[in-house]
Amino acid sequence: MSLVGLLGFGAVVLTAMLLLHGYLWWRLVRGTTLPGRARRRLTLLTVVLGVLPALAVSLRRTLPLDIAAPLDWIGYSWLGLAFYLFLTLLALEPLRAVLRRVGPRGTPGAPRGDGAAAGPDGGTAPGAGAGRRDGDDCAPAPSRRLFLARGLAVTAGAVAVATAGTGAVIANSTPVVRRVPVTLAGLDPALDGLRIVTFSDAHLSATYRGRRFERLVELVNAQRPDVVAIVGDLVDGGVAELREEVAPLADLVSAQGVFFVTGNHEYFSDADAWVRHLPTLGVDVLRNERVAIGRGGATFELAGVDDRTAAASGVPGHGADLDAALDGRDDATPVVLLAHQPVMVEQARAAGVDLQLSGHTHGGQLWPFDYVIRLDQPAVEGMSRHGNTQLYVTSGAGYWGPPMRVGARPEVTVVELRSPSS
Repeated sequence: MSLVGLLGFGAVVLTAMLLLHGYLWWRLVRGTTLPGRARRRLTLLTVVLGVLPALAVSLRRTLPLDIAAPLDWIGYSWLGLAFYLFLTLLALEPLRAVLRRVGPRGTPGAPRGDGAAAGPDGGTAPGAGAGRRDGDDCAPAPSRRLFLARGLAVTAGAVAVATAGTGAVIANSTPVVRRVPVTLAGLDPALDGLRIVTFSDAHLSATYRGRRFERLVELVNAQRPDVVAIVGDLVDGGVAELREEVAPLADLVSAQGVFFVTGNHEYFSDADAWVRHLPTLGVDVLRNERVAIGRGGATFELAGVDDRTAAASGVPGHGADLDAALDGRDDATPVVLLAHQPVMVEQARAAGVDLQLSGHTHGGQLWPFDYVIRLDQPAVEGMSRHGNTQLYVTSGAGYWGPPMRVGARPEVTVVELRSPSS
């Protein structure tokens, strides 16, 4: 990624973190405590928690994986929990507004009893506010306001912990295997039933590696693939730090080969070095090119392009070029395209591609991010049709950032090609 891009991304992330933790402090610290030692300590805790994810990102390249792992687990887990605290508190804002308008007896502006106000310890100071007429101020008394804020904070905390905890269990569970039959016009019956086993977005890192990745490779092999297609975002780090973690790829067993296309995260992690290293593990990198996949004398073509961010990454010679990948192809032969980002399907449709396999979206990873993703991508997960081009978006095997998945299970997809005559 270019320096300008990094600075821009950093500015967006910093702004989002400040807004997120500022709101949480306002509702969970300032709103639930009185001035004093407790508030100061909770404010310090909020600052520390806010800094941890930033440290995890900024120190990712400088710390060894074993040392970075505890920081990443804590920092990113807190980030996921904070996100759901934010959403829950935001959803409770209308209820908060209603309860603040309703007096102790359930009517707006109801009498406050003796008119007592909160004392220094959160209790009441007799006589404080004496003489105030009913209806002068619809806001609840300070002691009641604290009770309301604390009740809503506890509610938000319970919902957020339950949601984030469930998401952590799902993200760290064995990926589901989805079997997707796809009929391709012009596919020779000899190729009927050919299996392309695809996964994406493993994001090998300090928190996703080791035995977990080995199990993913074993799961892929268990599907008896004819072709293995890895559609980007395999790594979050350089070859030097992840060499051993990516080594299980050499154990992949496929009748027709293992193929890979770059994702946007490869361009955060020295894409050139990975493009050179993966073939040493038996993984063929398709960079704006295609290969023939054959069985029983029949063939289809498997094409792959660089990620759409490659041209702006500053890596010489990289950039998505579908025209180059399809140059000279026989239009009567079906073509399956590997492209990390689903948005490439518009070019694929115009070029007459039969099927595009993509990842990138993580299926949203943390609901409701799937709605945000739709602003940039034509599909978030599953099968869709775009003109005569079919698109399958896998929800990915790993995660990025918070080690959680809410509303999007990790998956390995078995695409079973079908002939129209079968």
